[in-house]
Amino acid sequence: MNYEGLGKRLFDFICATIGFILVSPLLVLVAIFIKLDSKGPVFFFQDRMGKNGEIFRLIKFRSMYVDPKKEKRGFTPGDASRITRIGKILRKTKIDELPELVNVIKGEMSLVGPRPEVPRYKYIYINKYKAVLNLKPGITDPASIKYSNEEEILTKSINPEDTYIKKILPDKLDLNISYKNSMSFFNDINIIFRTLANLIFKR
Repeated sequence: MNYEGLGKRLFDFICATIGFILVSPLLVLVAIFIKLDSKGPVFFFQDRMGKNGEIFRLIKFRSMYVDPKKEKRGFTPGDASRITRIGKILRKTKIDELPELVNVIKGEMSLVGPRPEVPRYKYIYINKYKAVLNLKPGITDPASIKYSNEEEILTKSINPEDTYIKKILPDKLDLNISYKNSMSFFNDINIIFRTLANLIFKR
């Protein structure tokens, strides 16, 4: 069986389904805390680039205050002014990303793969994105591990957007291309365990 095709999809579906069932009590608890902490919906939806550049709706726990005016302008990397109290915890622990298991079950994402970006970044590094967008986006990848403190880096930057586009994004794309060239079942397992270890021991 070709892992990059059917094998990876079966692995994603089985693990994401089991994972969703196991963490469902936590999801309910987090939803309650979000509603108690601030006004607004429990979940946050955003258009992201999927495989072959197709747009899909990414689902996460809402970690920011609702502000229609700022939402129309889009989120600026490093902007921590809108993050809620519970949102700070969710983002630090990556619990805000657990609802993405639904995206994995639906087949829009994979457990391991390049983190899905907003469409506007596609046109900055077109040639690199051609290679990266051949892959299904994931919940975690080598770039997520390396830049687990990305928010902290951008918050300290004088120009967060510029820092992300010129320094972090191209490195992420290189890491994603490297992942593509070495994709395997055992490599995915290794990345998942490295991600979990990074979250646990950095806490």
